[in-house]
Amino acid sequence: MVRCLLIEDDKVNAEFIIEAFENRGYQMAWAADGQSAQQRLLNEDWGLVILDRMLPNHFDGLDLLSLARQHGKQFPILVLSALSGLDDRVRGLKAGGDDYLVKPFALSELLARAEALSRRYQPQESSSSEMTMGDLHIDLVKSEVKRQGQVIPLQARELKLLLYLIKNKDQVVTRSMLLEEIWGYSFETSTNITDVQISRLRSKIDKPFEFNYIQTVRGIGYMFSEDFSNS
Repeated sequence: MVRCLLIEDDKVNAEFIIEAFENRGYQMAWAADGQSAQQRLLNEDWGLVILDRMLPNHFDGLDLLSLARQHGKQFPILVLSALSGLDDRVRGLKAGGDDYLVKPFALSELLARAEALSRRYQPQESSSSEMTMGDLHIDLVKSEVKRQGQVIPLQARELKLLLYLIKNKDQVVTRSMLLEEIWGYSFETSTNITDVQISRLRSKIDKPFEFNYIQTVRGIGYMFSEDFSNS
């Protein structure tokens, strides 16, 4: 399943695009402004990004595009824009865009271009079915987790949460990111479900041992790290 980030400030357009892409099997996420888009672009990996050039507060999406490339992000980015001039299209591609689609567009064309970009992008994956971080070992085939050789029984969601934290190792993962990735919520809620689940995971992964892998970033979220200086 391709993870796709849609950066679009118009809610109606966003819902229209999201529905169409989800019907094609994409796992969609939505950012409606430059600030939230920047956080997700730099802190997560995507199979595809669809970026509207004109964002709120006179924010140019091409600045986001350039920033992502400067940070080494190689996932495909498709730019949407009402600016149809040759210079605008060339600028979008030179900024690092993989494709540039002028508004208004046919949804069928957007889907076709997105599918073509997704096929070309092959994210780098480990050929190993096992992961080792310090004294923590994970067998992905058996869904088995060990620390210091001791088997740690995890529920499916706890394992999913742990793997997501490891995937974003040494990067802050916000509560909203966890809500969307682990529970499928695309909006903020008043629930403390993320804190409860993290607490349960810590009680198994960290509490019985001397050092903590899962660290709290106060007021923001959590981070998996092998730097134990803050433990």
